Amino acid sequence: MTQAGSISNPYLYETLNMMIGQAIVVQTRENIQQGKLISVLPDDIVVEVNHTPFFIRMKEIVWVTLATRKK
Repeated sequence: MTQAGSISNPYLYETLNMMIGQAIVVQTRENIQQGKLISVLPDDIVVEVNHTPFFIRMKEIVWVTLATRKK
């Protein structure tokens, strides 16, 4: 675990760490991104979309949830 003082939102950071490896949906100020969460850093998350990593700043995240699977 990292020092709480260096993380802008420690609750979001810890929650996202529990979601690593899962498909997520992230709403940012600009758009919605859906993909596999592959890494959580103090200031960014890395979401893989079609084998391409996208870095999303923690400060840009409005909400995040697990992606639902279509039946």
